[in-house]
Amino acid sequence: MEREEDKRFFRYKPAEDHPGWYTWNIIDETRFNHAVMGPMLIRLEGDKCRVRMTPERKHSNLQDMIHGAVTLALIDISLFAGMRTLTDNEGARAVTLELSTQFIGAGRMEEPLDSVVEVLRETGRMVFMRGQVEQAEHLVASFSGLVRKAPRP
Repeated sequence: MEREEDKRFFRYKPAEDHPGWYTWNIIDETRFNHAVMGPMLIRLEGDKCRVRMTPERKHSNLQDMIHGAVTLALIDISLFAGMRTLTDNEGARAVTLELSTQFIGAGRMEEPLDSVVEVLRETGRMVFMRGQVEQAEHLVASFSGLVRKAPRP
């Protein structure tokens, strides 16, 4: 279901070359999400949302692994994509209040990096979430986050 925020801020539509996935791409490609992270995909998996990015050389560190800052950025973006997908809240104008991350393994450059997020609790102003960053069966990070919802118009 497309929402007004999607039309203003995001290209959220079925991904033609990835059946079962949707695009999660910011319209203004000069902004961080697209300029740094590149094209992103999302899909609903039961009560969780999977957000995927495809690593490029610009995402690597000197060990030819995915840079930790890229993993953190994916986590932060997944909080908003997850909130938008799993609740009826707008993701574009919400803000991260807290993010706790535990790095468990290095992200590999040769395969997609996924953040799988779930909503633990939603209150009037907050959404509490947690998740994991993974590549196939390889666990890269675990996280929890708190997002303040965008004000209702």
